[in-house]
Amino acid sequence: MSKIKHVAIIMDGNGRWANQRLRPRIWGHVRGSAVVSQIVQAANDFDLKALTLYAFSTENWSRPLEEVSTLFKLLKKFLEKEKKRIIENNIKFKVIGEIENLPKQTINLINEIESLTSNATGLNLTFAFSYGGRAEILRAVNNFTTQNPGKALTEQDINSLMYRPETGDVDLMIRTGGEHRVSNFLLWQMAYSELYFTPTKWPDFTYNEFEKILEKVANRERRFGNVSSQSGLIDSSERAEANRTNFMKGTITDV
Repeated sequence: MSKIKHVAIIMDGNGRWANQRLRPRIWGHVRGSAVVSQIVQAANDFDLKALTLYAFSTENWSRPLEEVSTLFKLLKKFLEKEKKRIIENNIKFKVIGEIENLPKQTINLINEIESLTSNATGLNLTFAFSYGGRAEILRAVNNFTTQNPGKALTEQDINSLMYRPETGDVDLMIRTGGEHRVSNFLLWQMAYSELYFTPTKWPDFTYNEFEKILEKVANRERRFGNVSSQSGLIDSSERAEANRTNFMKGTITDV
């Protein structure tokens, strides 16, 4: 599993899981929140560099108020419960998104844990809450153009202005619940991500299934647009630049 360092998960299916059991959607969220701890533990055990969990999107604000309120409460409850374990396991914690819209007590708790773990060197654990991928990219572009009027943007510039640049690109995105969409999640970071969609709804997602997915995806060949992954990303980048230069000089012609 060494090739996979950053995993992002869309934790989907809570509401449908509850409805299938003739329970309210909120019950599914409560049961789903209990799964988060074991998946964070798994990421730590598997020596991942980063785990990013999609907890609440900007589009989720349109859900019923009771459901939104429950999700806020569950986030706060999780942080209160897991704060000690996060610190003890050397996990560097952060919440990304428009967190200014969260309740003040929750914001204070987020800020406290982020501060206490700012020097941690273990797993980078990120919760995406009130988050949208397009909004993150727009934020980065607007910040750059405000600070550097008239200057052209580079990929490195945008990378550095993402909410959490230290986590890098996503190697694997998992979506539970049977849907086959990325739903505005980490759009910039997932440019070359492997995608894995499982029918398992989030409350039924387990440590063992997570491990099996990692093992399966680790055996995929990731070519990043190249013929073979064996030559490596640096060689591929250098070859691409050489080919572009030769093409402009006329060395490479149409066949």
